[in-house]
Amino acid sequence: MKYKVRISNRSYEVEIEDIHAKPIIARVDGQRFEVQPENRNMPEDLPEAKEVAISEMPKPSAVQIGNTNELTAPLPGTIIEIFVREGDQVEVGNVMLVIEAMKMKNSIRSTRTGRVVEVLVRAGETVAHKQTLVRFE
Repeated sequence: MKYKVRISNRSYEVEIEDIHAKPIIARVDGQRFEVQPENRNMPEDLPEAKEVAISEMPKPSAVQIGNTNELTAPLPGTIIEIFVREGDQVEVGNVMLVIEAMKMKNSIRSTRTGRVVEVLVRAGETVAHKQTLVRFE
């Protein structure tokens, strides 16, 4: 997952390979670092601790990302919550539903702007990878 981080008025691009791995592999502006997190909270009075502002990621444009009228599951899991109904108007980037996979909740966002014609899943339902979840007009 990629992040933009600003430290002391300088921007860095940070890519984390697997946040659950030990050590965590992070690439900062192309340079590889291994980070070994501790399982305790960091004290507030550490002199090297610095405030890091993560810049807001740019919002998706209104241009369709997908060229299909269907939103499919990017991973297998269980539908936890659905935020849209048939007839709802959505834009690119709107959260449509949440899928839980491996004890992690994943917000599934709209890949296009349009009207929801059909919601094909229900909360509590298990879905497969690439299963159609929502159809657009």
